Parts: sequence; C-alpha cells; structure tokens
Amino acid sequence: MHTLTVAAPSHSYPIFIGQNLLAGLAGHIRPYIGKKAAVITNETVAPLYLAAVQTALDELGTEHFAVILPDGEQFKNWQSLNHIYDKLLENRAERGTTLIALGGGVIGDTAGFAAATYQRGVAVLQIPTTLLAQVDSSVGGKTGVNHPQGKNLIGAFHQPQAVLIDTATLATLPPREFAAGMAEVVKYGLINDPGFFAWLEANRDGIRAHDPALLAEMIAHCCANKAAIVAADEREQGERALLNYGHTFGHALEALTHYNRWKHGEAVAIGSIIATRLGVILGRVSAADAARTAALFAAFDLPATVPADITTAAILDKMQLDKKTRGGTLRLVLPQHFCASGIDSGVPAATIRAAIDACRT
Repeated sequence: MHTLTVAAPSHSYPIFIGQNLLAGLAGHIRPYIGKKAAVITNETVAPLYLAAVQTALDELGTEHFAVILPDGEQFKNWQSLNHIYDKLLENRAERGTTLIALGGGVIGDTAGFAAATYQRGVAVLQIPTTLLAQVDSSVGGKTGVNHPQGKNLIGAFHQPQAVLIDTATLATLPPREFAAGMAEVVKYGLINDPGFFAWLEANRDGIRAHDPALLAEMIAHCCANKAAIVAADEREQGERALLNYGHTFGHALEALTHYNRWKHGEAVAIGSIIATRLGVILGRVSAADAARTAALFAAFDLPATVPADITTAAILDKMQLDKKTRGGTLRLVLPQHFCASGIDSGVPAATIRAAIDACRT
C-alpha cells in the first residue's frame, strides 16, 4: 500500500492507495469516522461497493445510512444537493456526522459540498471508485455543483479527513470511464512533468491492460504531484490553477452540450489539445510535440477534435465564465514550453480562435 500525506494549510490528511482496501476498510477509516455516518453514492456504484462500506461501519459500531443519487454529470446540481440535505435532516445528522463520498468525481464533489455547507461544515471521507476521481478530484478539497451556465461555479474548498483509493475498483470501470480518467493523468505530464509524460508513452500498453503495479504507481505519482501543489496553494490563488490545464476549453464544451455529450475527461482531452495547439501558435511548443500530445490522448481512446456543430464564437463566449477570469480578462493555463505550463492573460481572441479552429476535423 502507498501512503501519502496532503499537507494542506487547513489540515493535513492521508491518502491510502492499494489493492482491495475495501476488504479491510474498517481498520483504515477508524480514526476518521464519527458516531454517525452518511454514505453518499449513486445507482451504479451502490450495488458494487456500498455493502463493503456498510459492513465496515457495522464493524466499527457506527450508526449509518445511505443516500443514493442518480448517476451522471447532469445530476451534479442543486436538486441532488438538496436531496442529500433532506436525508441528513431526516436522519438527524449532527456536526459529528461523517459523510462518506463513495463514487466518482460527481459524487465526490457533490458530497464534499454538502459536507462543507451542512450545519456550516461536517467531516467528509473520500472513497473514489473511478480513475478520474482517484488521480484528481478526490484530492485537494475542491467541492461543488454545476450551474446551467457553467461547470463548478457553485462550491467551496473543504478538505477531506482522508482519501482511500482501492485500485481494485477500476476492474468494474467501463472502458470509457477509464479513458476519461486518463485525460487527467496525461494532464499532470503536460503541466510540469516531462518525465512522467514520457513514462506514460512508454507504459501505455500496460496501463491499457490494467497492470496492477503500473496503475498503483501511476495513481500514486499523480496524487503526490497534486498533493504538492495543494500544499503550496490550497485555495487556487496561484500555482494550483495549473491543474486546470485544458479545463477552460473543456468546461466550455461541457456546458455548451449540457453535460450530456462527453465525460469530463473527454472534454478535458479536447481542451488540452487546444491548449497545446495554442502553444504552437505562440511559438512555445513544436508541432512534433503537439502531435505527441494528440497521439497519447488517442492511445487512451480519447477524443481529439472540436465538432462542427459547436461554433468557435460560442466556445469563446462560454469561456468568459471561467473561474480564472479576473477583471473581465480571461486567464488561460498554457504551455510555456512542452510539459511546463504557466498562466497567461490577455491572449488575443483571434489567436485563441485560431487554436480552436486548428483542432477541428
């Protein structure tokens, strides 16, 4: 088992990464559970893993109940959040109650926001079951729900008590969900880690075959990378914004298609290819390295082009709602050179438009 620590300024907490952690869950979560627990999950994950969590809570003598939400990005909204509040109130949850987020990024973000806001804040434990959540969204305390006008516009920073990553849960993950998670994995290479990018290129066949040792190494590397960034910038005032590589474009695509066409990671893949192409136009990235980027995303079955039915003007307009915008000026995470990124302000709209158009079929 890999054990990492996130040394966030608000409080430090562990990340446990290993195979079949759910089988011995009680021992791992004992220090982080209150007298009552609410397991927040969805209709897909509940039949697979809810019983294991409930068994662990029974072993600990913890009173518990489950809140089961519909599955899908379109349900990361106020309605789901209010359903969680309703169940917490029905079960007389107090400030000593621990919320357990059991599922992917939607569950982690929604349950985390419920924990941040219920009675002005209760504890949350993250048990991510998708690759995307394991390498990204479960770590760092970003929580929230979507608004019809944009993704993650309503939320709060609320760090978990612990993160438990059972890599065995990836065996039940549909191929498309695994691919979506790989978009966030590749992102870590693009923002600041050329060695990791090359490692992914060299090991892509083993990763696609779900080699357990490679998956554990890959997840631990991503979590360590994110933990270091969160420790340096917990509330995204500077360096942490780099984790949004490709996301400004990707979030716009998701919002424009009402969160129904792509998985989050798929939209991030397209957005990352646009950002890299923008680096080419700005003279910072070679065409060969942009081709390497597109090829690595393609190797993990991720989309690479902007569809014809979404106009460039619509993408640019939706991007203005991005949380990194300051004083009406759009700020983008872009390569300064290959696999080394920074934040740019004031990139001309015509240049951004050219990068989007360069990524069309």
